[in-house]
Amino acid sequence: MQTEHLKSLFNAYKESLLSGRYIHTQTILKLLEDFRLKPFVDIIGQSVNGENIYSITIGSGSKRILMWSQMHGNESTTTKAVFDLVNVLLSSEAESKSILKTCTLKIIPILNPDGAKAYTRLNANGIDLNRDAQNQSQPESRVLRQIFESFKPDFCFNLHGQRTIFSAGNTKYPATVSFLAPAQDDNCTITGIRKVAMEIISVMNTNLQQQIPNQVGVYDDAFNLDCVGDTFQSLHIPTILFEAGHYDNDYQREVTRAYIFQSLLMAILYISEHNVTGHNYEAYLNIPENQKLFYDIIIRNSSKGDIGIQYDERLVNDSIDFVPKIEKISDLSPFFGHNEINASGYEVLTANGEAVEEGNENDFVWINNEEYSLKLKKN
Repeated sequence: MQTEHLKSLFNAYKESLLSGRYIHTQTILKLLEDFRLKPFVDIIGQSVNGENIYSITIGSGSKRILMWSQMHGNESTTTKAVFDLVNVLLSSEAESKSILKTCTLKIIPILNPDGAKAYTRLNANGIDLNRDAQNQSQPESRVLRQIFESFKPDFCFNLHGQRTIFSAGNTKYPATVSFLAPAQDDNCTITGIRKVAMEIISVMNTNLQQQIPNQVGVYDDAFNLDCVGDTFQSLHIPTILFEAGHYDNDYQREVTRAYIFQSLLMAILYISEHNVTGHNYEAYLNIPENQKLFYDIIIRNSSKGDIGIQYDERLVNDSIDFVPKIEKISDLSPFFGHNEINASGYEVLTANGEAVEEGNENDFVWINNEEYSLKLKKN
């Protein structure tokens, strides 16, 4: 599929009711109850706090694709992209007809509704669901495993979001989208099942490189059977990790949302149109591994050294506030800032005129009697 056509589909079918970072069950209920989508929606379980967990099952084909989003409640970009994708699938576009004829998709838009409501990675019991694949100690984990066993997918898409700290390799480029074909064993053997996942990722990467060159990464494939992706891969189902990351000034993740939408649609179309053997996996091996080389802001050359600042994302009055927090004062020459300020050797002071320190939270600082805002600009 041509990139321009992918862009046009996103613009035509982007779900207008979803935006920003704070997406939870109440946000999507109106969409789930829409007359077009409602026949495809099921309640598949409940969370710790008794919130419904929903699935959308659409298509009649023999190739079965299972995907789930917001396993970590504060990773919402892929949920927005999922509903953009569903809008395409419900349309009369030629691509949707082809997909629905050859594939059956089961989509869990929010696996961790309690975490989504609280805007936290963990569930209401403080458990990381992506480290609960073996114990299955949580109701949400058991729901996913039950669906996996009953639906019997041929492919799994594990949809996540990643922090702004990641670079695509050892470079100055942010990891706007990242992937992983998880390992199946302790030796990280490139098995036939992994090759299938790698081939699909290679197709998505080819499209993304035309638009965000050098901004696609892969995660370390160290094997951890407590992780859901590693578990499903070890059960011989090709599984792909999707990670929605940072694009320049895109803290609401609306630009990245488009790239995730394109990637999902590309992957599903490729599956629908091909017998994916894994023979074309080698391009995956050229995608750089993510590194942690970014701060949100670096104030360079202060009298105390470089000052690295990260935004702490906090839920305030049903919206996400990005609080600037000083994480490191040191020589940060190996690192990059999404925004950089040159202090030119001057001291950097708080609003009270005191020298900044690690752990400080500052909306602005003073440098040589000039005020510098550290807050994000409103879009």
